Amino acid sequence: MRFMRKFCQPAVLLLSIVLAGCGRPSALTTARLVQPIVGLPAGTDGFPWWNDTVFYEIFVRSYFDSNGDGIGDLRGLVAKLDYLNDGDAATSEDLGVTGLWLMPIHPSPSYHGYDVTDYYAINPEYGTMEDFQQLLREAHRRGVRVLIDLVLNHTSSGHPWFLAAQDPSSAKRDWYIWSEENPGYLGPWGQTVWHPSTSGHYYGLFWEGMPDLNYTNPEVTAQMQDVVRFWLQDVGVDGFRLDAARHLIEDGQLQTNSEATHTWYKTFRPYYKSLNQQALTVGEAWDTPAAVAAYIQGDELDLAFDFGLAQAAISSARTGRAAEVARVLSIDFQVFPGHQFATFLSNHDQNRVLSQLAGNVDKAKVAATMLLTFPGVPFIYYGEEIGMEGRKPDEDIRLPMQWSGEENAGFTTGRAWRSVNTSYTTANVAAEMTNSDSLLSHYRRLIHLRNDHAALRVGDEFIVTVDNPAIFSHLRASQKEAVLVVLNLGAETASGFHLSLESGLLKAGSCGALPILGDGPFEDVTVDRQGGFDSYLPAHDLPGYGAWIIQLECRQ
Repeated sequence: MRFMRKFCQPAVLLLSIVLAGCGRPSALTTARLVQPIVGLPAGTDGFPWWNDTVFYEIFVRSYFDSNGDGIGDLRGLVAKLDYLNDGDAATSEDLGVTGLWLMPIHPSPSYHGYDVTDYYAINPEYGTMEDFQQLLREAHRRGVRVLIDLVLNHTSSGHPWFLAAQDPSSAKRDWYIWSEENPGYLGPWGQTVWHPSTSGHYYGLFWEGMPDLNYTNPEVTAQMQDVVRFWLQDVGVDGFRLDAARHLIEDGQLQTNSEATHTWYKTFRPYYKSLNQQALTVGEAWDTPAAVAAYIQGDELDLAFDFGLAQAAISSARTGRAAEVARVLSIDFQVFPGHQFATFLSNHDQNRVLSQLAGNVDKAKVAATMLLTFPGVPFIYYGEEIGMEGRKPDEDIRLPMQWSGEENAGFTTGRAWRSVNTSYTTANVAAEMTNSDSLLSHYRRLIHLRNDHAALRVGDEFIVTVDNPAIFSHLRASQKEAVLVVLNLGAETASGFHLSLESGLLKAGSCGALPILGDGPFEDVTVDRQGGFDSYLPAHDLPGYGAWIIQLECRQ
């Protein structure tokens, strides 16, 4: 059963916040809320629009081929928009995502596109600028915002700028990083970073085909600012995912998280906000939580991906033990300011979730439930919702989307750019769409629940203590709603466990417990003066891999 009733009346909620504030500060009073953005209506409870959004990462090459050449394209993506979001909030057949992140769409000599040769154009294998404009129109008509990958750190070695820079007398020479002799040091993971050419050695962090741009040269900054202006103002995208964000400016052998990199982002932020105050940047900075959070805390980027939480969620889903995800989540909610972190389970650089979980769909459902009830802004990698499999090399974690059990998984009528995974005969959209117990149905249900319940999107986070190591539980409390999440990570039914919360935002007294997900009825919970509860048992048995999502309705 599914209930949409409110948590408390506003006056009662204010009283509950006051009561919860007695003794120790509540998370609501300590979290740094992001200032509302001028322009479009502010998000829920004063948060930015992206905190109300579930994003979906797409590799256009692998999504859907509209013309039979074996390569996914923009027209193919437009054709599949109704699967992602049909634009009708009253329906639940679509996936329900409200944001897209497109991996690189610019011309490039590589299949992946992360070595750009023209920042102002569309990869002709994907279509035209007119095709992209149609995608934007159709997405925006459905209430879906679109981010594109922006590769600031480096270009392709085939970019005209770099071809010109190989001449020492060229005006573009200082757009890249050169040394007459090889400095001899290696990169952060032991890789070669200095590469020989006919006119000296150049620095390229990732490989010789990706020379790094020199952001100590103001001309480079001005040029890339113009790229940002073009896509935000002339084209109309809603923001950028910033690739390799922590590597932008080197300080000698310090090649990650340099002070100069942070300084550059502090000047970059007012620039892109001056173009579009609603624009979003989300940074890829694969590092410790403190190092990642530094890109958000210092007024640099809007969001950054939380790699540590992704690893913890997969670990807890794999082992059936809640301790790791509870530990990391409690740390991250304190480190990152005001829900401004991007959550995910996998992306285009990591083995797919089902492959990490040894093909166990029940564990994949558990991981999805964690992701879509976490605080922050969730990102889903295409195909995870149907249980696509894939392990490195990278091409095999970026395989064509599995739409049906037909030849080539319904991705193309031609020869696919890379063979589809053999799992396509059973793991595909067509087969899972009408199966209420499928992984796709589980993702769809959770996304729509998140869209419907403010507490799951912007609610403060309270880790609940449980006397069973397989149970992960947390309370999400927004200004008008509180939702309790209880998740059994193990295969066995959990019976007779108890939930305790030292302090929270609930009103003291008795709160009704209404089922949002999972079979009720549930016992009422008695809330103490600290806004928490002790030894609460909603119901006696929680099946293996089962979940309860419970709306708490406090009585006056």
